[in-house]
Amino acid sequence: MAWILLVVAGVLEAVWATALGRSDGFSKPLPTVVFAVGLALSMTGLALALRTLPVGTGYAVWVGIGAALTAGYGMAFEGEPASLLKVALLVGIVGCVVGLKLAH
Repeated sequence: MAWILLVVAGVLEAVWATALGRSDGFSKPLPTVVFAVGLALSMTGLALALRTLPVGTGYAVWVGIGAALTAGYGMAFEGEPASLLKVALLVGIVGCVVGLKLAH
């Protein structure tokens, strides 16, 4: 159950990070609310997962999922430049996250 919570919390990290970018310095209400709710839920999921998982592993997986999804979303939908190198590096992050799960 801790791993499921951690993955959901990592996805929510990408949600709040994306909403933060869209909030325009907290001047747009809807993205600001999505940011606040996503942040609260993401941190709650991380905290609950860390009851069972080691903090180093849990935090690394949480950040890895959030970073990979946020960067991928930016390249796919926000017009951020994409390259084979960037995609390969993001795949590497995902591979490391999977490796941490397998090593646990």
